[in-house]
Amino acid sequence: MTYDISLPDTLYLIIDAALSDLQPEEVAFHALRAGVRLIQYRDKVKPRREIYSEAKKLRQRTREFGATLIVNDHADIAAAVNADGVHLGQEDLPLHEARKIMGKKLIGISTHSLKEAVDAAVGGADYIGFGPIFFTSTKEAGQPQGVGMVREVKRHVTIPVVAIGGISHDNVLTVLEAGADAVAVASAILKGGIAHNISLFREVMRRFGEPSSSR
Repeated sequence: MTYDISLPDTLYLIIDAALSDLQPEEVAFHALRAGVRLIQYRDKVKPRREIYSEAKKLRQRTREFGATLIVNDHADIAAAVNADGVHLGQEDLPLHEARKIMGKKLIGISTHSLKEAVDAAVGGADYIGFGPIFFTSTKEAGQPQGVGMVREVKRHVTIPVVAIGGISHDNVLTVLEAGADAVAVASAILKGGIAHNISLFREVMRRFGEPSSSR
């Protein structure tokens, strides 16, 4: 089953320590001040104890702004810091086991095909990350799926679809027009001025009719 927890923002910021010279908490502060209300903390390198420590700081910071925090990969760390959810890849803890840890909190699943997307929805995910939509050098994620696949996935699942992979303020409108409920962005926000980059996304997204609660 899925739980009645909706995504609080159409702009889903992924904070990845490998993509910024700033500490994750500093990145979060700038992003939160700029209006972001949905953050995922991702770190594929640091020891789990350090990931826990960073996640704990981010939990405090996001709580100050009334924002949602999702921890990548680690359901136990997400639960330990009282994050709002966890995001899992295809090789991570099975969704039904993660649900035992997370309870009614958000569980998102990364998917790269229509079958994976449908399986995640049927299995009880609260939302799916789908991509890569465009080419991305941020991580090894396979061949670009294109915006057409966003439309196809939306025809087959009823839970929110978060598009990811190579999304910038130049192409975000086409992704939203294809039906994505939110867009996950990392390098296009973390590289350069964070607040400025966020403002570029918001300007375009408002043309699509982004809800005022997301600004």
